[in-house]
Amino acid sequence: MFFRLLAAFILIPIVELYLMLALADATSVLVALAIVIGTGILGSYLARREGAIAWFRFQSALSEGRMPSREIQDGLMIVFAAAMLLTPGLLTDGVGFMMLVPAGRDLIRRFVLSRFIGSMNVQVFHAGGTDEMPPSPADSSSPHYVQSERGSSKTIDATSFHKTQ
Repeated sequence: MFFRLLAAFILIPIVELYLMLALADATSVLVALAIVIGTGILGSYLARREGAIAWFRFQSALSEGRMPSREIQDGLMIVFAAAMLLTPGLLTDGVGFMMLVPAGRDLIRRFVLSRFIGSMNVQVFHAGGTDEMPPSPADSSSPHYVQSERGSSKTIDATSFHKTQ
């Protein structure tokens, strides 16, 4: 992981510099600077607008009583997109604009979920004061463990879980 980050911190600025020099060579230095400054200004406006929309959807999800997981994901991607757009460069601007568009966020969300699904491990601990055994997996009112398709980690299948009072 360390070497991947190191390679990214070395290669991305080199690619950005190459793209900027190629753009300046194809057009002019002033046009290249105008594009970088313009994408920064446009990106900050779009990030503010998309952030406000995501915040409204987050509050709506909370008021409806549902978990705002998608809204939180959108908000995090918008913050990351704003950081990418404020970083000078054509490659980071392209990735940033892609993360600001809802269709781009959906594409990235699907990629990340397909990449990491099955690699996460969830553990549930009972912290009650009784010495009762937890319900068996055969009980339909409790979550049960299923084998993940992508690895040896276990996933909680809570689709049939009902809150008991």
